[in-house]
Amino acid sequence: MQSQPVLAGSVPVPALDPRRWAVLAVLSGSLLIIAMDTTILNVAFPSLVADLRPGSVEQLWIIDSYALALSGLLITAGALGDRFGRKLLLITGFSIFALASLAAVLATAPWQLIAARALLGVGGAAIMPSTLSILRQVFSDARERAVAYAVWAAVFGGGMALGPVVGGLLVQSYGWHAAFLLNLPIAVLVIGLGLWLLPESRKPALGGWDWWGVGQSMTGMFALAAGIKQLGESGPASATAWSLLAASAVLLTVFVRRQLRREHPLLQVRLFANRSFSASAASLFLAMAGMGAVLFLLSQWFQYVQGYGPLEAGTRLLPAPVALIVTSLLVPTLMSRFPVRNLLGVGMLMMAAGLALPWAVQQFAVIGYPAFAVSLGILGCGVGTATTVASVTLMAATPPEEAGGAAAIEETSYELGAALGVAVLGSLAGALYRADLAGLRLGGADLHAVRESIGEAALVSGRLGGAEGAALLGKAAGAFTSGMTPAFLGGAVLALIAAVACWIMIPRDLRPTENSEH
Repeated sequence: MQSQPVLAGSVPVPALDPRRWAVLAVLSGSLLIIAMDTTILNVAFPSLVADLRPGSVEQLWIIDSYALALSGLLITAGALGDRFGRKLLLITGFSIFALASLAAVLATAPWQLIAARALLGVGGAAIMPSTLSILRQVFSDARERAVAYAVWAAVFGGGMALGPVVGGLLVQSYGWHAAFLLNLPIAVLVIGLGLWLLPESRKPALGGWDWWGVGQSMTGMFALAAGIKQLGESGPASATAWSLLAASAVLLTVFVRRQLRREHPLLQVRLFANRSFSASAASLFLAMAGMGAVLFLLSQWFQYVQGYGPLEAGTRLLPAPVALIVTSLLVPTLMSRFPVRNLLGVGMLMMAAGLALPWAVQQFAVIGYPAFAVSLGILGCGVGTATTVASVTLMAATPPEEAGGAAAIEETSYELGAALGVAVLGSLAGALYRADLAGLRLGGADLHAVRESIGEAALVSGRLGGAEGAALLGKAAGAFTSGMTPAFLGGAVLALIAAVACWIMIPRDLRPTENSEH
């Protein structure tokens, strides 16, 4: 990009790319389907299982293969984009994503769908870092860049929350294949517009490609994501989960030490020495932990406790994405008036209030949807504020040539935060649910199934039928509700800790909307 002519002694003002807002529109559309793909399967899964009839292990792989591939490849993908071209990586990622979506639509056996989901994760890993790093290059004005990042955060967070709504509508009308078929026209459109509109950018290729670093980051991140998933599925007593987490700690420690020794690292881990960068990454992680747990648990509460269908359950989650999108778009204006740590702290405090509200209401009354709707709205405002401020701050603290690596760190925080929220807060809710069913009198197999999850309890209740089945479902529903709200309270405590950490770590007067390079 050429700089505009300036008078001698004046500060150069970077030229504004005339295509920058069209580029933002293309990248937002590309990000939307990636974000929705992380949650859309939640509502498509029951009809998918009825059609393909996968075994229990195959069901887990259908759910997890996307996130495992995505998490394992994000760091490598960010480095590939920085080195060989971010536009090239984005177009390649969407080509893979389109082919994988077609493979999922045509799948007739569980193993085919597992392979397609893993390939979708590969495509998603190539797309996600490219979107943020291209925005970093195209928007040369810091204030406009803050608006672009706000749109990015709104699209990503809103897309995750809208996934169940869109999925419910498609699955209810056209079957589970429609959840994947939706990706094809959008991918083709983004590829065409991307080839025309998107500029290419890369940093100078210095040093050889770090194959050892690639292997260490991929296996370490894969083990970390798999360990978190296993923790959520099997609980804290799972030896497999802790073995995977220990292996990831060793591999990622070796990876970090290697990167610190290299003159031209695969990932510039020294970015974490910047306290604003570290606090922003941690805020994104914890914000997604709270949002991921709430979407996961409330989706079950709406369907199994309240008896809603997929579309009805999805629409009742709408206060969160609506509040998130509106708040995200308002934040850039606030960032020009208030310091980062104030806004980030307020966002985390709103998150804490939204998460704690259902527990507080339950202490005085039987909780219903109105309380959860208010809670979702407050939570959405908090997450929208925190993630937007954190995204702007994190990328503002990053040199342009390291944009791909920083984007990979940001998106890893999103993915692993949501997974850890489901694992930790979901496990807490599950433990409290089982404790509340301690006195339940049922046969051995049925008792084990009911204690396993609210979904299994609903199946056993349907099989028993009559007054006995209704009484069992009522007992399980009460136990699930009683376990869910303290889990939300646990998330609120984490949000409060994050608010304090942000206040301590981030400089008092930091405003990253000012035009400066960091």
